[in-house]
Order: sequence, then structure tokens, then C-alpha cells
Amino acid sequence: MEPKILMGTTAGKEAAVFRVGNAPCSWGTLEFEEAKGEQIMFGQMLDELAETGYTGTELGDWGYMPTDPIQLKAELENRGLVMLGAFVPVALKDPDSHWAGLVTALKTARLLADVASEPKPYLVLADNNGTVPARTQNAGRVTGELGLDPADWQVFAQGASKIGRTVLVEAGLQTVFHHHCAGYVETPDEIDRFLDLTDPDAVGLVFDTGHFAYGAGHCDVIQGMERFKDRIRYVHLKDFEPEVARQARDQGWNYFEALRHGVFCELGKGGVDFPAVLRWLKQNNYNGYVLVEQDVLPGMGSPRESARRNRDYLRSIEDNYA
Repeated sequence: MEPKILMGTTAGKEAAVFRVGNAPCSWGTLEFEEAKGEQIMFGQMLDELAETGYTGTELGDWGYMPTDPIQLKAELENRGLVMLGAFVPVALKDPDSHWAGLVTALKTARLLADVASEPKPYLVLADNNGTVPARTQNAGRVTGELGLDPADWQVFAQGASKIGRTVLVEAGLQTVFHHHCAGYVETPDEIDRFLDLTDPDAVGLVFDTGHFAYGAGHCDVIQGMERFKDRIRYVHLKDFEPEVARQARDQGWNYFEALRHGVFCELGKGGVDFPAVLRWLKQNNYNGYVLVEQDVLPGMGSPRESARRNRDYLRSIEDNYA
């Protein structure tokens, strides 16, 4: 059987267009209370996102952007933007959380479907990251004893697969899982185990370059993209600063402390080889959007200017994708 990679179909057609989005987290709208600052309103965020050269975005926390589909679609279309997805965290290890997670996922997916254009947005499923003390404290240096046991893996994977199947049937959208530091699917082996246990027709993978590098302890993200390419549907571009990660290990920083010290730096300023990432996307016929994520916390400067620098950097290397 051919792998369900869904990486675009550019063979025999015009060259793929490099399409770039950015996310509300780049304007400080993170899902973690520990990392939130003064919130920039969605209208300003969308204006600045469009002004700095992006043509797609994600939804952000429920209620950050309008939840009325007519209003949301108008806000996007007025700026020439498309909706790419929405991040939905669910404590998948806990079976008692699955039903509430499914309800939230469906509510979110139906809103996405109502404002969908091309390409269709994804339901971006994740663990409820940053809520388990041992995983949060040891992000970037997780060892085997901090992982799930076999029974917990089954519960975790079954919950994810059920959400993915239901979202596909009820909203017509695909679900992609976001491996993420400070959650139960962080290391390469954990990503592999998750993918092995979940239904490939129901759940794909959003590959995040920065979270992979931090979780793996090295910047060879191409190794990860090759390893998981049969399930990659969507790509997040995030850079990773190895020196900050070394300090985090040496000083025992938790995930949020590492964030505040800039472990995820602006694109091109860390260790991720983005020209190689773009070449890999081209070679594998990836024809979807890439989404820039730059976790801008209070005191880190202007989100607008950071977004502009990230877009300018990508323009400087786009020949690797053309």
C-alpha cells in the first residue's frame, strides 16, 4: 500500500508555491497561563500578520478570534488570509478527559470547516502540555522512566484516534497531532510509538522543527522528517537555540523558564537548518502551508518586528523550495 503522506501532487504540474502562515502565539497568545502577558487583540494581530507578509493563520485559544463563522470569515477575507488550523489540547492519558476533549475538538473543527478555503484547515490535536510536573520540569531532557506505560499508551492513542475519526466524519477535516515539549509525546521514540498506535487514516502528524530539536536534544530535524514522513501532513517552522537548551539542562530549568530564556529563537538565529528543511519539503512534494511560530513573551520585543524578520529570513532562503 502507498503511504498516506498527502504531501501535495506537484509532479507534472507547475512548481509549488511556497506559502507561509503565522500564528497568534507569535503575538504572545500562548495557551499556557505561565507564559501569557498583555494580550494583543486579534484585529491588531491579524493586521500585523498580513502586513508582514503572511497569508494564513491559526485560530488561537477558543474565543480569541470571533467564534461566529460569518464574522470570522469576513475578518480573514478582508485581509486576504486563510485559516490553517486550530490547536486543541486534551489530557489524552486520562480517559475521563476524552469526552470533553472530543466535544471541544468538534466545536472547534466545525468552526474551522465553516470558514474553510483551500487548503482545508487541520484540527491540531495535542496533549495537555505543561500540566504534568515531571514532564514540564524535564522538557528537553526526558528519559524513559518519565514516559507512559503500555496501558497508558493504549488509552492515549485510542483517545487520539477517536477524536480524529469523529472530526473527519462530522466536520470533514483531518486531524494532525502536535508533538510538543512538556507533554507526553516529545522525544523521537515517543513520536514513533504514538504513530505506531494510532490510526493513520484518522491522525496525521504536524511536524514542528523546534519542538523536535528540543525534544530530541539535537538540531538534525531532517532525520526526524525522514523518520516520520509517511505521516506528516503539516509543518510548523520554529527555531531552537542549543546554548539555551544546554543552560536549561545544566541549571534544571523547566519548560517555561527555557521559553522565557529564548530556547525557541527567531528563525535563522538558532541551530535548525532551514535551507535543508525547505529542500526536504521540495523533494517530498510538500505543497501545503508552513506555519511560523515564534513564542514572543513579555519583554522579548515587538511581535510585529519579530514576525517581519522571520518572514524576511524565509524569503532569503526560498530558492531552496522553488
